[in-house]
Amino acid sequence: MTDVFKGNFTQQEPIPEAAIEAAVDVMRHGRLHRYNVADGEAGETTLLEEEFAAQMGAPYALAVASGGYALATALRAVGVKPGDRVLTNAFTLAPVPGSIASVGAQPVYVGVTEALTLDLEDLAWQLAQADHPKVLMLSHMRGHLCDMDRLMEICDAAGVTVIEDCAHTMGARWNGTLSGRHGAVGCYSCQTYKHVNSGEGGLLVTSDEEIAARAIMLSGSYMLYSRHLAAPDPEVFERVKYVTPNISGRMDNLRAAILRPQLQDLEAQVDRWNARYRRLEAGLRDTPGLTVIDRPEPEHFVGSSIQFLLLDWSADGVEEVLRRCAARGVELKWFGAPEPVAFTSRYDSWRYADAPAMPKTDRVLAGIIDMRVPLTFSLEDCDQIARIIRSEVSAVFQAGGAASGV
Repeated sequence: MTDVFKGNFTQQEPIPEAAIEAAVDVMRHGRLHRYNVADGEAGETTLLEEEFAAQMGAPYALAVASGGYALATALRAVGVKPGDRVLTNAFTLAPVPGSIASVGAQPVYVGVTEALTLDLEDLAWQLAQADHPKVLMLSHMRGHLCDMDRLMEICDAAGVTVIEDCAHTMGARWNGTLSGRHGAVGCYSCQTYKHVNSGEGGLLVTSDEEIAARAIMLSGSYMLYSRHLAAPDPEVFERVKYVTPNISGRMDNLRAAILRPQLQDLEAQVDRWNARYRRLEAGLRDTPGLTVIDRPEPEHFVGSSIQFLLLDWSADGVEEVLRRCAARGVELKWFGAPEPVAFTSRYDSWRYADAPAMPKTDRVLAGIIDMRVPLTFSLEDCDQIARIIRSEVSAVFQAGGAASGV
């Protein structure tokens, strides 16, 4: 009988009991707005910021309504203006170029390598141009970290400010440094499919006091910035408060209450994700026609999703693999489809920005297959999923579908 996986690729683990209790406490007292606190009370959102800043080794943190809002706030806080050009990955998700467009700036795309990371040679070439952009919004797409030491060397030499999109790398490290702590700002998502779950929500961290003060004012603090604990001294706000617009996007105390216990468990959750990732990786390795993405030694990643390449396959062949895997209960996403499906849009899908021909990047994108790895999967589930993918990829490849269509 054909092996069929019965699990759910979008089912998350329950919210921890401690988080549920904290959320119920907030609902009972009714003070959901972050600045609606009792005398002597810091509030859940303020405490979340203080704890996250300490966890990330940053002096300043801000909790906001979503990861995308954190990205747009970071752009405004570092001084990006309408009409500016901002570098970003050609391989990323729509909220990244969307945040650039939301502030009136123009995305400028940098290529992707077969390791699914930013092409540092392409970046260096673009920064060698006299009129190069002055900001890079670096997406650690699907949890893959490029050589961050080399990237920062290139950007520092060119005077480029780096904002890190860490939606898929909360808890990851490069050479021991936490993701989000290389650049000027690190931005994180707390959306359901990320590493902590409040439905929606975002966080940002920085070591720059003026960036932090601007971000807090932008988020809608009015003149209540003194109620923030992971924030600069009041005199810093005096320099920016009258010239920084209020673009309200605060996090509320209910979501913060849900997040605080989850962040305490982040390191253990990362280990659990990576155990599942490694089982899938081992099961897929050496499959005919399939390329496993080898992870570099300096990278400590978070395996909440896994990618592999069907490099130089025909579109018909890839679609046949997806169809056959889906029939056996395995949900795969493809970044090579000509039309966006769910979250798999790519640089040439975003027609609000110029998209020059990128043949090397197109070749990689045409082969990227993506799969979520929820913690509701057991290690045995991962073994079964890998067997199914291996079987169906091998069958299509051996039938000649990779090159000629099916």
